[in-house]
Formats: sequence, C-alpha cells, structure tokens
Amino acid sequence: MSIKSKIRTIPNYPKEGIMFRDITTLLQDAQGMRQVIDELVQRYIDTKIDVICGIEARGFVMGGALAHQMNKGFVPIRKKGKLPAETVSQEYALEYGTDTIEMHKDSIKPGDNVLIVDDLLATGGTAGAAAKLVEQLGGKIVELSFIVDLPDIGGRKKLEAAGYKIFALCEFEGD
Repeated sequence: MSIKSKIRTIPNYPKEGIMFRDITTLLQDAQGMRQVIDELVQRYIDTKIDVICGIEARGFVMGGALAHQMNKGFVPIRKKGKLPAETVSQEYALEYGTDTIEMHKDSIKPGDNVLIVDDLLATGGTAGAAAKLVEQLGGKIVELSFIVDLPDIGGRKKLEAAGYKIFALCEFEGD
C-alpha cells in the first residue's frame, strides 16, 4: 500500500487554485496510520533522539504515536496563547501577515537531540519557526520529518539552505 494513495486531494481549498492534500483519510485508515508510524520508527530507531516535538495540530497525532513507539517524551508546539506555563515564542511569515508558535520554556533541555514532526511541508515557515524555538532552548535538531512534501512550493530548499535535514514519506508535485 502506498501512503500517497491514502491521501485525499481536495481542489480549490481553502481557496481557488489550491490542491489541498488532506491526510485525515490516511489517519482514519488503520493500516495507513500503522504504516506511517512503522516507517518513521524504522527511520529513527537507531538515531539518538531525546525528545519528539509535534507541530499543532496534525503533528500531534504522528509525533505522539511515534514518541510512544520509541519510548520518548513528546513536546507540543502550539499556536500562541494555548499553553498554560511559561513559554518561548517564535513569529514567522504567512502569505499575508505573520503568526506565532510557542512551546513551554522547560520542555527542552540544553543539548537535547530533537526530532520535529508535522504532516506537511509547504513553505517551511512553521517548521523553520519550530526549529528556532527548539534552538532557543538549547536543543539540537536531528531532523524535520513530514508525511507530505510539496517540493514545488520550496519549503524543503529553504529549510535545507538553513542547515536542517528534511525527511518526507511522500511528495506531491505540481497540481
């Protein structure tokens, strides 16, 4: 079974001209979900990882399951104002304007090897901001891991140019 074949494409969402890659169909498929986690575990089982971070919201699903399977702690990276304790924050650019993500100040220890997980890599803005958050706290980024990469949008190139290792289980090019 191909992971890519389990991902639904919704044309013109959230706006005209966008081909939205919807992983909810993959997540609701028991075999598909298991395949995603099994492939990620196989990739990282021999890698020194102290903590797995997941980016809100779909990164929570994969990151939490992966952390469980690998017996690692899980750290949520959330939108501004959603975490109750003291946080560090990072602003990043959107198509129009900016947004901010946060994580708890005590969630990463200096020197921790951190894997960041999310569902999809497009522009790389959110993932880049997440990596900066981890680095603010002294963590070292092992890799940024995604289910889907949209290479035509350029996020992978941008993040690799910034020195980060990128992994994706599948790609959707063009439309």
